Amino acid sequence: MPFWRDANWFIQLLIQDMNKHRDNAALKGGAAAHLAEESNSNENPGAESATVQRDFYVRARKICSDLFEPNPAWYWADFLLSVFTAYGLASVFLELSLTSPIAWICFFPACVLVYRASLFVHEIVHFPRNEMKAFRWVWNFLAGAPMMVPSFSYESHTHHHSSRHYGTEHDGEYLPLASGTLSGIFVFMAQVFFQPLLVFLRYLIGPLSFLHPILRQWTLTHASSLVINFKYHKDADQVKHSREDTFWEVMTYVRVWAMVAVVVFGIMPWTRLPKMLLIAMFVLTLNHIRTLAAHRYRSQGETISHLEQFQDSTNITGKWYTELICPVGLRYHALHHLFPGIPYHNLGTAHRRLMSELPEGSIYHQSVYPGFRSVIGELVETVRKPHEERDIVGRQA
Repeated sequence: MPFWRDANWFIQLLIQDMNKHRDNAALKGGAAAHLAEESNSNENPGAESATVQRDFYVRARKICSDLFEPNPAWYWADFLLSVFTAYGLASVFLELSLTSPIAWICFFPACVLVYRASLFVHEIVHFPRNEMKAFRWVWNFLAGAPMMVPSFSYESHTHHHSSRHYGTEHDGEYLPLASGTLSGIFVFMAQVFFQPLLVFLRYLIGPLSFLHPILRQWTLTHASSLVINFKYHKDADQVKHSREDTFWEVMTYVRVWAMVAVVVFGIMPWTRLPKMLLIAMFVLTLNHIRTLAAHRYRSQGETISHLEQFQDSTNITGKWYTELICPVGLRYHALHHLFPGIPYHNLGTAHRRLMSELPEGSIYHQSVYPGFRSVIGELVETVRKPHEERDIVGRQA
C-alpha cells in the first residue's frame, strides 16, 4: 500500500541517519520508536521529549493514513492546463512591445503559471522511480528542458529531507539565515538577478563537459543541482546520472542553443532574450519569497533531529495569493517535511484534519503562520537580536 511504502521509506531514512540496523519487522511497526531514539541521541535544551515525539507522530500518521495515494488525473489536468496557458500568455508578452498594456496584462499571469508548472518537479523527485514515468517524461519535455530545470537537477532535494543533511553544508536548499545578518537575507534575495544567467551559461557551455571525464565529473558534482547554497556539491559517489538524465540534459542544451540561434539568424528579434530573462527573474523572485518563508532557518549547520527539522519549517494559511506564491501544496511545507509521501493535492485536507483533530497548542499547531509577513518578520526580528539571544537549533550549551 502507498501509505506503508511511504512509512517504510521514512523509517529507512531515520535508520540511515542514525546509523542503526533493525530487522524488517521493526521497520514496519517501529517508526515512533525510532523517532524517540533519534530524539534521545540528539538531545539539546529545546528538544521535545521522546514520548511527545512518539505520540505526535503516531497520531498524526493515523489521521493522514488514507491520504498517501496520488491521483494521476489531478497531476495531468493541473500541469497541462498550467503549462499551456502559461506558454500562451508568455508568447503574447514576448511578441508585443513593452509599452503595450496587453503585454503586461499577460506578463504577470504567465509568470505565475510558468512558476506553478515548473514546481511540479518537486512532486516528481518524490515519486518512486518506477511510478508516474509518463508524467515525468512529459513534464521534462514540456517544462523541464524548455525552462532549463530538468528533473535530474532537482534530485539533490532528497538531501533536504535527510536528518543527516538537513540544514548542513550538504543541504543545497538551506542557508543559516537566522544566525546571520540582514545583509545575508538581501544577498539571498539578490540571487534572482544572476541565477538565471548562471543556469543559462551552464547549459550553453555544458556540452564541453563531454570532452574529458574529469570535466564531466566536475560538471555533474558542482554544476548540476538547483540550489540556494552555492557551496553545495555532490560527492562523486552520490552522482547517479542515468541515460534518461543525460537525454534531458542534451535536450536542455538543444533548447538553449536554439534560443541563441533564432536570434543570431534573425528569426527572432534580440529583444526576445531580455524579455525571457525578465520572466525568469520574476518567477525566481516568487520562488525566493516562498523559500524565505518555508523555514525558520535556525540551524547553524549541525545535524538535528527529524522533529527539529519539522519545527524549523512552516505551514502558511495565508490568503488567496498564498496559493500563487506557494503553488502545488508548498504552503504546507512543514507538513510536507513530516510526511513527504502525501501528494500535493491532499496536503490541504491533511492540514485541516491535523488542525481539527490534534489538541490545540500541539507541535503541529506551532508550525502554522497566518501569512508570509509573519514568517519573514519573525526571521528579521531574530537576526536583529544579539547572537546569544537568538533561538538557534543545534547551538552548543
